[in-house]
Amino acid sequence: MEQGADAETDGDAGHEVAEPGTPAPDPDAAPHDEAERPDGHAELASLLSNEDLLLSQQPHAPDRDEVFVTDDGRAPDAVFPQSVASGGPTREGVILWTRIDPESFDPDEPLGIEIAHSGDFGEVVYRGVVDDTGRIRAHDHVVKVDIDGALEPNREYRYRFVYDGVASRVGTCHTLPEPDASPDSLRFGVLACQNYLNGYYPALGNVAEEDLDFLIHVGDFIYESGAGEFKGLDSRDYPDRNIDLPSGEDRVQDLADYRYIYRTYRSDRFLQRALEEHTLIAAWDDHEIANDIYWDPETDAPKADHPRGEDPEFMTKLTADAIHAWWEFMPARLGYDPEAESLQDRFQLWRSFEFGDLLKLVMTDERLYRDPPRDVLPTATNCRPENEPPGRTMLGEDQLAWFLAQIRDSEARWTVWSDEVLTIPFRLGIGRASIFPVQGGWDGYTRERQYIKDKLREFSPRNFVTLTGDMHCYIAGYKKTEYGGPVTERLFDPGERVGVEFMTPAVSSLNVAEALGMTEGLVGRITEPLLRRFVTAQNPHLEFFDSHHWGYSVVEFTRDDCTYVAYGVDKHENSMDAEREVIAAYRVPDEEVELIDVTDDYAV
Repeated sequence: MEQGADAETDGDAGHEVAEPGTPAPDPDAAPHDEAERPDGHAELASLLSNEDLLLSQQPHAPDRDEVFVTDDGRAPDAVFPQSVASGGPTREGVILWTRIDPESFDPDEPLGIEIAHSGDFGEVVYRGVVDDTGRIRAHDHVVKVDIDGALEPNREYRYRFVYDGVASRVGTCHTLPEPDASPDSLRFGVLACQNYLNGYYPALGNVAEEDLDFLIHVGDFIYESGAGEFKGLDSRDYPDRNIDLPSGEDRVQDLADYRYIYRTYRSDRFLQRALEEHTLIAAWDDHEIANDIYWDPETDAPKADHPRGEDPEFMTKLTADAIHAWWEFMPARLGYDPEAESLQDRFQLWRSFEFGDLLKLVMTDERLYRDPPRDVLPTATNCRPENEPPGRTMLGEDQLAWFLAQIRDSEARWTVWSDEVLTIPFRLGIGRASIFPVQGGWDGYTRERQYIKDKLREFSPRNFVTLTGDMHCYIAGYKKTEYGGPVTERLFDPGERVGVEFMTPAVSSLNVAEALGMTEGLVGRITEPLLRRFVTAQNPHLEFFDSHHWGYSVVEFTRDDCTYVAYGVDKHENSMDAEREVIAAYRVPDEEVELIDVTDDYAV
């Protein structure tokens, strides 16, 4: 089951909350004792939005059958312009999401919810009504309903909303298995980095047609820019992909800007279809807030690549607004403590899900707690754990203790870490001239990374797999206790393999080849294998690398193996006719830390 869930009861809007789950302590001290860390208690009362956070409503039993009478002559898009979605699965329910068009909104009109075993709704298993219209209007006309306790474990359902005689599009949702269940398999679609201004979403149209149990988004669901930023030499203009922020600025300034961005992204029909068809398990990364965001201990506030990124008061308010909008527009179930004095303590993204005895999914937050980047780019010398300044953290002490306890206590066949940024080294160069350019990943936090790897070896989960994103690449590689250089790692193979890591590509965001002008025509065909060989030669722990394509991945777990299949889908064509191909496929046998190339078995 999901930990740290916002269990809610009827009452005053904005106050149906549960205390975030208490992190289970690790028996050993985390590697931050050498440096004093700030309390992190900033005064937020005057900085946070005056509106209460949107908490999921619990519908009441219908007392008027006419709420569910529909008029088939009216189109659902006119009333539900962002369609529907589901997320936050538990054994007996999910959170269902929609948004009512403001022009169609009537404060006297209740909203109905129907759930059935089939899309014709011939056998309805649940009906509920929401009539707290003031609460709906206060949150950009977004509706989130929590039906935990109403459904059966490990079942697929169809659902829809009904408003003023109009039925929404039909969505599909899925509940979790019982803790003692033994599923034969689980299939996850994995997504990341979908810059609306930098391409189309046919990849998401293909995701909608995949046979999946759940959809995992590891972050960068939106980008905080309304201008043509985050583009490269080969980037194209997409005249029909414009975003004019309400503030009139190029970067987000407030809650209204974030809401506008989410409404725009969620208007894409391919994105809608993916969320209609699959129950979402979502994280956030930096662009849901601001580029390269981190927590500055000197000001006890967030900092980021933003025109006002050095203003502590502005960035605290902006971060709160970003999370506010994320919670409104994502069907997520998180820990939330409105009484906490620190922004870091108010929202708990980190949580875990159990899928019977087959799989445990552990999600972490690698933005709200991370220390500032180092002043120098990590090199082969200064990025070694013993040479990194002590006390630095990516996860924060409480989350780190919780995370390690989740791994230590896992009895699942597959323990899976849904992480936001690359955890294994990414080197460019040879010897002391090497650099580690992805400082925003774990290469910038090597002391804590080494501590986690040592604990992985100690706890020795049966199978450990990391699913990650952020870099806009395809990667399949090994997580090891020690790494060597391009030569020594091949000759002496230092370190013990403790897991594998799979990176899902960007749906549309800027990748390396696009940034450097290497994607088109003959140049693209030549540089694709060259870049792949160049990167894997310098990183022997990487079995595969590609940064010439965009798309998604499907990761399937069975009782015998785990299989990662990475698809490339042309983002330049806004059509299901866009070219789709298998970029790579790897299989990991049960209880073997071995990446077996099975790409030929999945070629389409």
